[in-house]
Amino acid sequence: MIILKSEQELDYLRASNKIVDEVLQALGMAMRPGIRTIDLDRIAEELIRQRGAEPAFKGYRRYPRAICVSINEEVVHGIPGPRRLRPGDIVSIDVGVRLNGYYGDGAATFPVGRIDPEVRRLLEVTKTALHRGIDQAGFGNRLSDISHAIQSYVEANGFSVVRDFVGHGVGKDLHEEPQIPNFGEPHQGPRLKPGMVLAIEPMVNMGSFEVRILQDNWTAVTRDGKPSAHFEHSIAITASGPEILTGG
Repeated sequence: MIILKSEQELDYLRASNKIVDEVLQALGMAMRPGIRTIDLDRIAEELIRQRGAEPAFKGYRRYPRAICVSINEEVVHGIPGPRRLRPGDIVSIDVGVRLNGYYGDGAATFPVGRIDPEVRRLLEVTKTALHRGIDQAGFGNRLSDISHAIQSYVEANGFSVVRDFVGHGVGKDLHEEPQIPNFGEPHQGPRLKPGMVLAIEPMVNMGSFEVRILQDNWTAVTRDGKPSAHFEHSIAITASGPEILTGG
């Protein structure tokens, strides 16, 4: 069942997602060679708690940290630890926040210093694909119009979209219906209605779309070892168009 949010609930979701945006901006500023991924996690958790919120991921299905930090060929769900960032790395940060009983969710991929031009293009294509999907999140369109727009743009640029992980609804639960694949034919699935809140999150690989899970049972990596990028916005469907809750 897809839950439509009231205006009061949307205000709660705006507040939680605003914190997500603030944390991602702070982590982008902190991104530098030599910093440990656990240091990024500590920065994020401190900011979240300073704002009276809770890190949504910490303890979720026994996940041990406040954020996910995935580097280079790591697609999603990388666990922060002692690893230090190096020049040329790309770092995907996924942030979840719970405030007033409502969840915010967003992600971005950051370069560490100068990166390979093709890797930079991977980041640009992934971010643009997210916005191509959001552009299709209009009242009256169907859910798969979002999916198709993302896949079409990514594949036209020579990259691939991950199949194993998808976007989702968000509200009182971190993961609600509907699931939002980043691939598929257009004009299928439920019609988009005001009050729907969706976390749209393309994960894009430089090579094959295939992934595998490491022995920590969390970290997903590309099977071919090539880089991956991840961008995510939580949006609200409104009568006048999609509203991005996690910044712009």
